[in-house]
Amino acid sequence: MQDRSATINRPVLSRAKGNEKKAGPLVSILIPTYNRRRFLSVALASVVRQDYDNLEIFVIRDGGEHVNDIVSSFNDSRIVFIDRAENRGVAFTLNEALVRAQGKYICYLGDDDLYYPHHVSTLLDALESGGDYKVAYSDLYKTYCRIEPDGNRTALSKVVEISRDFDRFFMLYFNHALHVSLMHRADLIEKIGLYNEQLNVLIDWDLTRRLVFFSDFHHIHEVTGEFYSPIGESDRISVQRRKDQSEYRRNVLTIRTTRPAKPWSKIDDMSIIFVTDKINKQAGQTIGLIWSNTFYPYKLYLPLPHAELSRLNIDMPNVVFVPVNPLSSQDQKIDAALAKCDGKYVAIAPSGLPIEEMWVEHPLYALTYDPVSNEAFEPQGSSEQLWSVVVRKDHLANARKSFPNLSVKQSLQAAGIRSRKPTDEQRPFQFDMLLQQAELAEKNGDWAQAAQMFEYIAERYQNELWMKTLAAKAFYKFGNHARAAKLSSEINQQRPTVDTLLLEAKVNREKKNFNTAIGLLRKAEQILTRKPDHLVSTEINNYSR
Repeated sequence: MQDRSATINRPVLSRAKGNEKKAGPLVSILIPTYNRRRFLSVALASVVRQDYDNLEIFVIRDGGEHVNDIVSSFNDSRIVFIDRAENRGVAFTLNEALVRAQGKYICYLGDDDLYYPHHVSTLLDALESGGDYKVAYSDLYKTYCRIEPDGNRTALSKVVEISRDFDRFFMLYFNHALHVSLMHRADLIEKIGLYNEQLNVLIDWDLTRRLVFFSDFHHIHEVTGEFYSPIGESDRISVQRRKDQSEYRRNVLTIRTTRPAKPWSKIDDMSIIFVTDKINKQAGQTIGLIWSNTFYPYKLYLPLPHAELSRLNIDMPNVVFVPVNPLSSQDQKIDAALAKCDGKYVAIAPSGLPIEEMWVEHPLYALTYDPVSNEAFEPQGSSEQLWSVVVRKDHLANARKSFPNLSVKQSLQAAGIRSRKPTDEQRPFQFDMLLQQAELAEKNGDWAQAAQMFEYIAERYQNELWMKTLAAKAFYKFGNHARAAKLSSEINQQRPTVDTLLLEAKVNREKKNFNTAIGLLRKAEQILTRKPDHLVSTEINNYSR
């Protein structure tokens, strides 16, 4: 792990007196804070009251208002207070704690969010269960709130907005595991590196994206905390900084082109060979489009004569220059680059190829979908004039070795490797495309269609609880209250949430099952007010009699 202790001003460290630690692995929890005094006490209280005691709790003041009195009021020896007057940003602040953390596992908490008492123990049990997972995440309530004139907040509703099962391919594209819900092995930091302090937004995705190179994520279908979302204008720095589109885009491209040091245990690398006769405007535009529209990890290989390479002015990362003879044909250029490629998959992209988002990921996904077949796949923009292909490197290398005098395309055919465009079923993000269609039906008021689609997705894809929740709401809007009640009941037996409890309560009230409805409403109230579970169970039993 990178040691930053010699390059930063050491902050004041203080420990308070408090609880003794139980046996079990130490868990380090990181809480950066900046100008949120009124909420920090709630966040910190939710941590010290965890039902797992062996914690190391870092509170890091990133400048702004003093919080010494809040931290000291807990009188807890597990708290490590890093008090820094200068505002350096969240990435720097988290790194400051990471280099000092001693825990086997790491958790994160925003200073205006909170854990439920079983958050740490639930994630820890999953990671200590003996499986191959080194990362786990739970579900969270998105708590919509109103900020009152005195600065306090009033919770208006709590919704499990996303309950998405782990999808490595999608995580490379965008984040779907919130930091507040995350726990990971601390030793993974040695492989992925610290937070990138050059980023000013999406730093959580940058970390989780790098984690997928080395571990699967275990999704726990249980709500273990809350993150707050004010109605109207949000003061969150992450929200404010998204408004600058060019700066936001810079952050996205930086994250997508970040490559941890090899070896990677969970991702196979891709090499893109760019084919052109010379560096001109068209070539520059194509390279720029590759940079802007590729999210799978790759290196770009440029087989060009020295004279052309010297003309190239590019700050794009992950570019490999391959000097070739000026008289080399396009096939010879590809062969020269192929000899340097270290990816399992190779994409050949000629200058001028029409490139849009996921241009290479569609054929790559099809290739990995059935990796033993003798097929290669062409991007949508591939044509006879601008032929492009994504192929396994060993297949391409064998074809070129066996048939060096043929063109690349002909040598693949001669070696029995057929190239074609992917079918719709072989494209990634099938779940997301269907979800968009269902949400569009919702938007258009076609609740019957939306409900049927949500159920279809639940039956054929992951994310069953999430999709059943959306289906139950759509069925209720459509008027099929019996189906809405059945789905809500199924969900509430596995993972009750405020919205599904309220929905089931509505239907029971309509049926005049008042005791059952009251019990469900009390359970929803418990979630909103966070009463102890055993008290609510007693209440539900009493009201259900």
